[in-house]
Amino acid sequence: MTGRLEGKIALVAGAGSIGPGWGNGKATATLFAREGAAVCCADINLEAAEETAALIRDEGGSAMAVRCDVADAQSVEAMVADTMKQFGRIDILDNNVGLAEVGGVVELPEADWDRVMDVNLKGAYLTMKHVIPIMVENGGGSIVNISSIAGIRYTGVPYATYYASKSALNHLTRTTAVEYAARKVRVNAVLPGLMKTPMVEKSAALASVYADGDIEAMWAARDAQVPMGHMGDAWDVAHAALFLASDDARYVTGVELLVDGGITLKIS
Repeated sequence: MTGRLEGKIALVAGAGSIGPGWGNGKATATLFAREGAAVCCADINLEAAEETAALIRDEGGSAMAVRCDVADAQSVEAMVADTMKQFGRIDILDNNVGLAEVGGVVELPEADWDRVMDVNLKGAYLTMKHVIPIMVENGGGSIVNISSIAGIRYTGVPYATYYASKSALNHLTRTTAVEYAARKVRVNAVLPGLMKTPMVEKSAALASVYADGDIEAMWAARDAQVPMGHMGDAWDVAHAALFLASDDARYVTGVELLVDGGITLKIS
């Protein structure tokens, strides 16, 4: 490790993993810590957040775990307050929380639409709302919103609320980047493509769309879609987030960094 985040304080929302293996948030929190950051690992599943924090501490890093529902304002306020109490400031915010409910505008229940919008979009709004003033007061910071290629194209899966929420998150990232650029708060987005993560593996609806419920057949179908011939994994997202969080990207703001193996370059 190169110490690219040495002395920094990072708050990773969605730092747990939904199942065994490495989710994007878990990998990102761990990589941030390996690069020198002290990390607040936040997740709606406290046990999952504690697992990530324990892993970081076992490697000699500094980490704490908190439970947070990013769709709830009081929960977000408490998460930020706990981070400040423990570490004194926040230099990096990584928004890595997201839901994907399968269904187009006709099929999707209204409650599912509202829940996905609350988590995927309102969650980023709330975390930025409470963290940006801290960053401004401290002289700057870096925010990384984990979006999706679903925010810029149709991926073949009918999930209207996921498309809409991620597209809105992209534009929220751009406009917030402009608003706070002069105050040295950078705001960027990572757009993962087809990834092999526990969240995808646990999605029965996705497996049904791809391969009638067959997980291995779904993996093969997703691999075949990508020009590189295989899906990415959580570490690909983590390394992209590390670049944007670090001073290597000190003159980068408002970008949408594709991490997709070239899939968005295809016409079909």
